[in-house]
Amino acid sequence: MIARIAENAFKKISRSVPKFRGDLRAHELGLVRRTASTLVRPPSSDDAELVSLFDQPQTGQKTSPLFVTGIFQHPQLTTPAAFSALADSTLVRAQLLTERILRARESRSELFKVIKNLDRLSDLLCGVIDLAELLRNAHPDAQWVDCATESYKKLCEFMNVLNTHVGLYEVLHTVLHDPEIVKSLSREALQTALIFWHDFEKSAIKLSPEQREKFVSLSSRFCLWVTSLSRKLLLRGRRTKGWALVFKDKHFFTQKDLLVYPGSHQAYMIMRAAPDEEPRRKVYMAGHTSSAEQIDRLERLLNARAQLSCLVGWNSYAGMTLSDKMAKTPENVNHFLSTFLDRTTLVASKALHTLSLRKQAHLKSTNLPIIQAWDRDYYCPPEPPAPPVPLPPLSLGRVFMGLSRLFKHLYGITLRPVDVASSEVWHSDVHKLEVVDEDRGVVGWIYADLFARSGKSRGAAHYTVRCSRRTDDDDEAGDLRTPGTDEFVGPSIKFESIKRHRLSGEHGEFQLPLVVLLCDFVPPSAIRGPTILEWYEVQTLFHEMGHAMHSMIGRTEYHNVAGTRCATDFVELPSILMEHFLNSPKVLSLFDTDGSSIVNQIGNHHEDPCRYIDTHNHILLSLLDQIYHSPSVLEPGFDSTTALANLCNTRGLIPHAPGTSFQTQFGHLFGYGATYYSYHFDRAIASHVWRKIFSADPLNRELGEKYKQEVLKYGGGKDPWLMLSALLDAPELEVGDAEAMREVGRWRIEDGVVPERH
Repeated sequence: MIARIAENAFKKISRSVPKFRGDLRAHELGLVRRTASTLVRPPSSDDAELVSLFDQPQTGQKTSPLFVTGIFQHPQLTTPAAFSALADSTLVRAQLLTERILRARESRSELFKVIKNLDRLSDLLCGVIDLAELLRNAHPDAQWVDCATESYKKLCEFMNVLNTHVGLYEVLHTVLHDPEIVKSLSREALQTALIFWHDFEKSAIKLSPEQREKFVSLSSRFCLWVTSLSRKLLLRGRRTKGWALVFKDKHFFTQKDLLVYPGSHQAYMIMRAAPDEEPRRKVYMAGHTSSAEQIDRLERLLNARAQLSCLVGWNSYAGMTLSDKMAKTPENVNHFLSTFLDRTTLVASKALHTLSLRKQAHLKSTNLPIIQAWDRDYYCPPEPPAPPVPLPPLSLGRVFMGLSRLFKHLYGITLRPVDVASSEVWHSDVHKLEVVDEDRGVVGWIYADLFARSGKSRGAAHYTVRCSRRTDDDDEAGDLRTPGTDEFVGPSIKFESIKRHRLSGEHGEFQLPLVVLLCDFVPPSAIRGPTILEWYEVQTLFHEMGHAMHSMIGRTEYHNVAGTRCATDFVELPSILMEHFLNSPKVLSLFDTDGSSIVNQIGNHHEDPCRYIDTHNHILLSLLDQIYHSPSVLEPGFDSTTALANLCNTRGLIPHAPGTSFQTQFGHLFGYGATYYSYHFDRAIASHVWRKIFSADPLNRELGEKYKQEVLKYGGGKDPWLMLSALLDAPELEVGDAEAMREVGRWRIEDGVVPERH
């Protein structure tokens, strides 16, 4: 419900460096022979300020010593104790608002306000929970982190109570079964109501007390999941030719056996560079083998999930999880994955044949050898992502300038640097950007915390600290008051009051979105100069800014459907589509004040066959995820390793290595249970949207406006299939049935491999 926290975690998982992407082909890009019609606008003074802000830190960030405030301009949030007081105050207000909803059946007018009040309740709690989650991952002060963590736990516990609150469910049931009330609901309001309804249904709300207790017990078992412990592999390499070639100097000086940890740099180098097969095989086996205890933990987790879904009326965990997604059913997911796999198998098989020829030449064999799992990186070493055309070094400031100019062309939106007040941010590295619409003015804020530092979480993430919602119809005057509580609710009321804003040309008062981007780029310095981004870091920034723009433009009247609060298998579309804009030399020209030389560059024609093998393997993992969350896990004798081996040997291209059991290291099984297909699904959609809508003229305002009006502005307030069919002028997609899923499976992914990026 109210428990959108789990789905928010989906969006905040740090993105690792993609394993392999390969260079892009000019004919795939569709850019070499096309002439775009849209003229490139010159950079503005705000664009120049962006370059200065991020590339010249000594003069970039400005603070106003005369204007003292707290975190995100909340005056009271100046100390950790104040944050704890806010959490306590929020809890009291949430309890009072809950009681108001529970009494709604006493007044017909109150019944008409139930959906709004449930959304307010959700926003009230999430506004502090999401802020706490950010602070405990980004704040350098241990006291702030401790208070944020404690507040997070406290409010989440209350939210978990609400998720299984029978009284709230019964009130919602009354509302949704009243034809007059349902008829009065807007599309957004109805969608919000259905979200609450589905979340209640998944929380065993209709079960007897005994069954609900079992549900809670099964849910608690999920917490027993722990990541696999690091394992050592003892390689006795003094007589191993491959080992000696890779670590010749180190072995010469030590004359000792060397310990290699799976996943370490040494293991990585062995897999890429050891000519003899045996060292590679040993490293692979060690890195893909689980203990009996780890396998038992995983299988108990899968079994508990299956039992839980059966308790609430589903035959599988996948069925329960997918019921409110675009896919709708496990069968539809398998339609998509099977079509996608069949299409990919054709090119991946040719790629595998190329590797076999390389292995044959290396071994000087007369027969064509079989490619084993430990051969892939040696015969086709992963290459770092590369731009489609040669580019000069890209500084962080110039990439932000390019982003702002791109948004200006597409949406009439720019990024404008703004001074921060004293104590408004948690570290001097954090910069504040206003998101400015050419017609409505400031529509939101992005706080950029982009540089690595001690104690900060690694990777990249997009935190939605505040969602959009309409506030002038909150009817706070109707909230319950209890004698003696005014003092306690004060901090929460003050916290909420500064969020209200009016936009030019729009009726009503809105809470405007506020997001934070966390990255771990190398900071600039006087010696090194500005931060120069690797190409994968540029991709990362574009990806995360795709999420940010979704939050900014998806300004809805209800918190639960704002921006990125949409279906799990749709939420990555805007972020992945943003990466595709990096395929265009015309877009890349926005990184420079005079980008004419980049526009005329010819694309890179290099093709690496291995990316298709990687794509094929990722699809297999999606199929494995579906198998592990199907009814089969409840069958006597279910064995997760056997299921993995059967899948690889029947539908894979590289045979399963006997003795290995990689499944416990497939971390997405925990956080993404039954939805790992989503990233492949959204990448296929994004590729198709890029190819059909933007590739010929990526700076076209009319096309950007269509995408904005048909997709981004709705957030999660409209059926994604309806959005997609309107954008692509494809009415056959509206139903979102099995054939629609197959159709998406037929769409080509432009860049082949699917990196694990969220």
